[in-house]
Amino acid sequence: MALILCVETSSTNCSVALASDTGNAFENPYGIQHCIDLLEDNSDNYSHGERLHVFMDTILKRNNLTVQDLDAIAVSEGPGSYTGLRIGVASVKGMCYALDIPMIAVSTLEALSLQDSTSSDYTIAMLDARRMEVYAAVYKGKDLVEKPAAVILDDDDFLRFRESVSTTFIGTGVDKLEKLINDTAHNYITSNPTALTMCDIAMAKHKKSDTVDVAYFEPFYLKEFKAG
Repeated sequence: MALILCVETSSTNCSVALASDTGNAFENPYGIQHCIDLLEDNSDNYSHGERLHVFMDTILKRNNLTVQDLDAIAVSEGPGSYTGLRIGVASVKGMCYALDIPMIAVSTLEALSLQDSTSSDYTIAMLDARRMEVYAAVYKGKDLVEKPAAVILDDDDFLRFRESVSTTFIGTGVDKLEKLINDTAHNYITSNPTALTMCDIAMAKHKKSDTVDVAYFEPFYLKEFKAG
């Protein structure tokens, strides 16, 4: 049995999940097969520094597990909140190093796209950035169509997907786009990233030994951090 702790801190949602290949899936609306438990809290204030380690300890204890039972730990790699990503990655690095177990990096936007339970041809996952900017990537099913990029929104954004096919926009940046383009032909789902949808990706990566170097891994910020 493989057991993976999944950690998501890229937004205001402090989220931790347990992934297992036993088939005892946690009930969820997205068809995620490997999540056996989930603990999260979405606060307007970033509370990861106070809550993350408490959540990790709690989810293990309520499943009668300890950190020694873990085969790997997965972390949401970004893009997203600079501070949130730093906290999540630093915590996972420390645990993986101490336990001498693999570290798995999961694309925040890829995991976010799995929250799309519609039958749309394309899913565009987008996270709110500053002002009229979002971090976005385009998926067709589980396949990446357009890689993550920082996009300053205007009327023509994602036009070829809006004109020719059904599209779902999902994430924390959706409201800005919906108000701007005023296009009711598609689906708009405002949602935070969650560790729940990391579980299947993390398990697939674990089975392929697709891991990262604990010492040298850095979050995928997409853009250079600027204070202020």
